Amino acid sequence: MNLSFFDQFSSPTFLGIPLILISMTFPALLLPSPGNRWITSRLSTLQLWFINLVTKQLMMPLHNKGHKWALILTSLMIFLLLINLLGLLPYTFTPTTQLSMNLALAFPLWLATLLTGLRNQPSASLGHLLPEGTPTPLIPALIMIETTSLLIRPLALGVRLTANLTAGHLLIQLTSTATMALFSTMPAVSMLALLVLLLLTILEVAVAMIQAYVFVLLLSLYLQENI
Repeated sequence: MNLSFFDQFSSPTFLGIPLILISMTFPALLLPSPGNRWITSRLSTLQLWFINLVTKQLMMPLHNKGHKWALILTSLMIFLLLINLLGLLPYTFTPTTQLSMNLALAFPLWLATLLTGLRNQPSASLGHLLPEGTPTPLIPALIMIETTSLLIRPLALGVRLTANLTAGHLLIQLTSTATMALFSTMPAVSMLALLVLLLLTILEVAVAMIQAYVFVLLLSLYLQENI
């Protein structure tokens, strides 16, 4: 029984071929395709308005030099948002519950922000490792602590996204299993569990959107430190 709860997090396969790449590319079908007209439909207008809103929110705390990252950060935000929401549909697979995928997204982008700072302002980037006014005996320890906190940033990004989505999916599955198991013996308790399941689903939708935003927002803050 315990194994079946975690089967939903294993990558689906067809004839031995993993289908995680199809799961990752499917959200692209929901994005508006470019056309010759300014306004094609109400849906595309709503999508463009949402993309514009996301771009403004992400670029607001950044310096003008960081606006070059607008396309990357906005695309990543929409990509994570669509994958997280589509993973809540029945009989679907959520690639962002895989730590390997989240680390594959977090580590290169974090490293790019770090290398940007080391190239453009090496003194300021290295100065973050040692706060001003630090007593001399504490300098080696603080440098080690700050370096460790810097290096675990991509790990924290990946683990945060994986843990939140995995916990939400497990809670939904446990509650739905309890609802079906208690329906024949205790209908009143089953109805109460169904109400909890609906509330958990709404909460998980909010978590899916918030975690996508937090992932990209933290990357933008790391970028702001290095520009």
